[in-house]
Amino acid sequence: MSTRRRLSSSPDSDSRPSKRSRLDESQLQANVNDSSSPCTPSHALSYPPTKPSQPVRPPTHFLLYPQRVLEFDDSAMRYYVDPPSGADLRYGYERWIKRPEELTRLDSLLRAVQRVMDKADASAGPGSGTKWLKDISVVTWRGIMTKILTAPYEERDRCELNVMYMNGTLYIEEHLSEVRLQEKENLAPRQRQQTYYGYSFESWCTSSRPGVPEQMKDHPKGWGGDVDTNVQWCSVTKTKLGSDRLIIGGEVDCVRGHFSGRMDTLVELKTSMSIRNAGDEARFEKKLLKFYIQSFLLGVPEIVVGFRTPQGKLTTTQSFKTIELPRLVRGKPGAWDPQICLAWGQHFLSTLKSILPAKDVPIGEEGTPGPPPARVWRISLTPNEGVKVWPLDEAGVRGVEGGDDRFGILPRWFYVRVAESASNSTPDTEDEPSKAPVPQVTAVSTNTAHRGWNI
Repeated sequence: MSTRRRLSSSPDSDSRPSKRSRLDESQLQANVNDSSSPCTPSHALSYPPTKPSQPVRPPTHFLLYPQRVLEFDDSAMRYYVDPPSGADLRYGYERWIKRPEELTRLDSLLRAVQRVMDKADASAGPGSGTKWLKDISVVTWRGIMTKILTAPYEERDRCELNVMYMNGTLYIEEHLSEVRLQEKENLAPRQRQQTYYGYSFESWCTSSRPGVPEQMKDHPKGWGGDVDTNVQWCSVTKTKLGSDRLIIGGEVDCVRGHFSGRMDTLVELKTSMSIRNAGDEARFEKKLLKFYIQSFLLGVPEIVVGFRTPQGKLTTTQSFKTIELPRLVRGKPGAWDPQICLAWGQHFLSTLKSILPAKDVPIGEEGTPGPPPARVWRISLTPNEGVKVWPLDEAGVRGVEGGDDRFGILPRWFYVRVAESASNSTPDTEDEPSKAPVPQVTAVSTNTAHRGWNI
């Protein structure tokens, strides 16, 4: 059985975030020149100074086959097994089937959303699916939400997002230029091999049967199968960040023991360099932030880290409970604080909803979209600077659509379904930004964290 691709990776730096001023309403600045140029953003937002969530609902799962065919089943689910001592993470590298770098669209996640809407309509009557979606503030991938929440601590990688705000729901995808896609595709040989180490670790740690390592002909015992990053077993969950309900999708590596359809046995697999000195320890502790946020968002309770040599030999493994990761760094100089990330995420989403128009978009004749054209917003998250937001002009929107059958970032089939349902159930509204004030960010009490995830 093939292993699956990782959604995002952690930076490898031991530098620490600088302190910044307290976040307040004045940090949302309207630019006098409301241009769509990225050099003149219409809104800017500063990161908070570097200082929960409701229960994650039982997930929906789907499988993406090598040909990117979507199936709603668990046939690609893998079970955790202890990897062999000293496993070679270079093994199988020459047979690695690597998924080509491409735009990470929301389409497969939206198929899952559509499936839930259809079930709601069938069980509770027509229009129930639309009502359910109206209650969702955000639909996005886990990797994107991780980048948003960890932005106050990011010091290396700039990120750009495309956003549409339709009928009260923010749809967020990552924006990657052709140049950036080529850079990701044409990695230097050493960087490409180090990327492979993570996928190889997944193969050594997973099996098609609970607790029984694979024994494949012509392969070492414990090798779970050659890596094909086109195959993914994904989980879709409904959770909350403050008052905002989120639909988040992300790949799940494996489960430990029996799988009941809930999240209590899910396991995330990670690799890191063996810790040899204080510098290695500091770098590892910094990586733990993204490990924590990624698993927290999907409700994954366990993270297994494989420590390796620079040459790719597995030296040891260690299991961490997601809930306990913040305690490992608490009180240390420059330590990250998950409450900063969660409070920042709430402020980020509230700010977007206060400045982006949320008009219910009309439908033209025969189910085709009518005017106005799709409204797509570009967001940049720049380390040590903050967030900038600006609307794309028509040329920018066409570039986002890429010649596909889309309405902005949304596939046309989804846009038509949602827009038609909304037009039949709710009156039209003025195309104006919300007048609700941007809330102050305050520390989030640990008493409000969802059960089992108190920090």
